[in-house]
Amino acid sequence: MKNSMIYKMIIVLALITAFTACKKDWLDVAPIGKLSEADFYKTDEDATSALMAAYDILQWMHARDWNSAYLVKTFPSDESNTGGGDSGDQPPFQELDVFTYSSNNATITAVWQSNYFGIYRANKVINRVIAENDYRNQVIAEAKFLRAFYYMEIVSMFGTGPLILSEPAPSEYGQPFASADQIYAQIETDLKEAMAVLPPKSGYGPDDIFRATRGACQALLGKAYLYQERWNEAITEFNKVINSNEYQLQDDFSTLFLNESEYGVESIFEVSYVNTEGYDWGTFQWGGNRAMENNITWQLTGPRADFFQAGSTGIIGGWGFNYPKQNLYDTYIDAGDEVRRTATFLSLQELRDLGGDWTNEDAWGWDGFIRVKYTTFADETGSPVGELNYGTNLRLLRFGDVLLMAAEAHYRAGNEGAALVELNKVRARAELPAIQVSGNALFDAIVKERKMELAFEGVRFLDLIRWGLADDMLSEYGYIEGKHNLYPIPADEMRSNPNAVQNPGY
Repeated sequence: MKNSMIYKMIIVLALITAFTACKKDWLDVAPIGKLSEADFYKTDEDATSALMAAYDILQWMHARDWNSAYLVKTFPSDESNTGGGDSGDQPPFQELDVFTYSSNNATITAVWQSNYFGIYRANKVINRVIAENDYRNQVIAEAKFLRAFYYMEIVSMFGTGPLILSEPAPSEYGQPFASADQIYAQIETDLKEAMAVLPPKSGYGPDDIFRATRGACQALLGKAYLYQERWNEAITEFNKVINSNEYQLQDDFSTLFLNESEYGVESIFEVSYVNTEGYDWGTFQWGGNRAMENNITWQLTGPRADFFQAGSTGIIGGWGFNYPKQNLYDTYIDAGDEVRRTATFLSLQELRDLGGDWTNEDAWGWDGFIRVKYTTFADETGSPVGELNYGTNLRLLRFGDVLLMAAEAHYRAGNEGAALVELNKVRARAELPAIQVSGNALFDAIVKERKMELAFEGVRFLDLIRWGLADDMLSEYGYIEGKHNLYPIPADEMRSNPNAVQNPGY
């Protein structure tokens, strides 16, 4: 069940950000309809409202018109082509596909901004809510998890950025950039403090299941350690998740990313959307700093309606971005992985066998496949305009990912037996035989397994970078080592912040 509180908190932004208006000495009358910030954060309800505003950024940053963080992390990978109508359709997306993006890329700028908006709102909760009871202590802990999540996005994508934990006055904007080590240290502090307070997943009722948990803190902390190559510390955190009995692999991979499996046994943390807002072309919240209560990214990335005939697939046409690449299909075929392949995309022949068709095999970015994972299923939309009312959640942390990260950490730490145990758990769900390999062959198996298990989940590009494989895998698309292993610091930040330092190559 989804909690409507997440989706109704846009008014809180006004409470949090609009309290600094000047007033003249001779006018000491409170503005009608406005609440002083000094009078806010006083009650449990105030604390909840401020916290939901911090959660709300997760929706916005992953479904913000043409600026989804999910797509910014997906398009540079070797799993998909950007697609769209042609090479001029949404140039910022096309630039991501061929590594021609600069610091002026609008989608990259939006990701930077969104994460710092989330950090700002989390800071408000952490600094303003007084932990006078257990509930408010939990609210602060959730905000620390969210701040850690947003900073993890910043450090893994940009490598650096301002480390802001307070509420600087406008005259104090333009904070110095912190090193990756400094940002990771804060992530670790926030997550350790949060996990000491937050309940396990089973500690929440159905109305609160979207909220951060102890397991989410442990999974994210393990990931932060993994990205820093602190293998044994990563193993400790992943084992806490694995041994908690709070999570397990969902038996049916084909339904794992559908509405019916949201907050299911495999889910650790999700971005929540609804299909009940009833948006039409006149009321949809295009542009600006508005809450995104449905997932427009799914419509954006559905098979292009001009050429797509659904047959009995249950899929409806979208706007044609994020098409699977041939090499991803070949990976599944080479591995004999039919379970995940058919749950991830359809070949043209399979589409036709289901009574559907694709009428333009020369379409821009089309390699011959329809994506099924995270696609435009008709029964996941609302009315009156289905294209504007997708309620499909985006999974940010799930148990299958944790098992494979644990396998990698064990391998790096020299415990190949433990690595094989976790790796083979994931293979078993895909109905693949257990493997017994060692050395480089084991690492290659982990790399391949993550590619098949986590396709179109926004992790492949960052995986290739941290493994040192991006140059080998992506140079044919335009990737340059030493430049594209980090995204550029946005030009807006460079202009407005005298302390900003651009990443190499930009």
